[in-house]
Amino acid sequence: MRILLFGKNGQVGWELQRSLAPLGEIIALDSDSTQMCGNFTDLEGIAATVRAVSPDVIVNAAAHTAVDKAESEPDLVRTLNALAPGALAREAKKINALLVQYSTDYVFDGQGEKPWIETDATAPLSVYGATKLEGEQLIQQSGCKYLIFRTSWVYAARGGNFAKTMLRLAAERDSLSVINDQLGAPTGADLLADITAHAIRSTIRDSELCGLYHLVAGGETSWHGYANFVIEFARRTGVPVKVAAEAIKAVPTSEFRTAAKRPLNSRLNTSKLQEAFGLNIPPWQDGVTRMLSEILENKAQ
Repeated sequence: MRILLFGKNGQVGWELQRSLAPLGEIIALDSDSTQMCGNFTDLEGIAATVRAVSPDVIVNAAAHTAVDKAESEPDLVRTLNALAPGALAREAKKINALLVQYSTDYVFDGQGEKPWIETDATAPLSVYGATKLEGEQLIQQSGCKYLIFRTSWVYAARGGNFAKTMLRLAAERDSLSVINDQLGAPTGADLLADITAHAIRSTIRDSELCGLYHLVAGGETSWHGYANFVIEFARRTGVPVKVAAEAIKAVPTSEFRTAAKRPLNSRLNTSKLQEAFGLNIPPWQDGVTRMLSEILENKAQ
């Protein structure tokens, strides 16, 4: 099997290079790749790359994910998040390749308290959400074989993330204010990558599995709950923590002004994914604990 991976140096792309390796030959590109085009602003360039490689599977881990910045550059965001995946889909259709795309809970309006299912009505609140939804639609309209995974609150030990920010602030400050009315599940890039590899292998064997799926870690929490979990883990493992547990203040989203509006309900129901692929989704605490252990171990070295 030949796999063409875009966005190799992002959080998910980095993990995909590991998880996809047992499936076959990987051609991994990023926006600055020189021998072949991985730059999503060059739509003809990435289409030419697909034609040159002629892969069995295309995995797109590239995207514009700076949610607030996206509000001020909608044309660029649309090119990266919608038009480029659409171009990949058209080429995938021509060569009968499977296209894997990652999307987001931001395609929903964040209302209610029930976890979203795949067939719920979409109503994005931001440029980022709207362009990711258009990307989904262009893939679906192309007629290619596809797997689209909507996810949320993605983190990895590599690069910056919410947990690292909380660890730094907890060591510096006497008090913290963290949002408590946005609810979701912190989801590790490693979990996304491992399930992607499993799903690709299954879908290559049975094309009936193609489709749109929700993919997040199990359970739910708020950003405030997430912060408490991270800081208490650090405290228990002997990491210097200045902020007291009672000084981590829970505040509403309205206390933080941002360019892009965030959905309050980021819960995603993964029943369809689990049933289709015979999977057990671990609770979010398992992945975060593993990530924190890796971060703190690296710091100690």
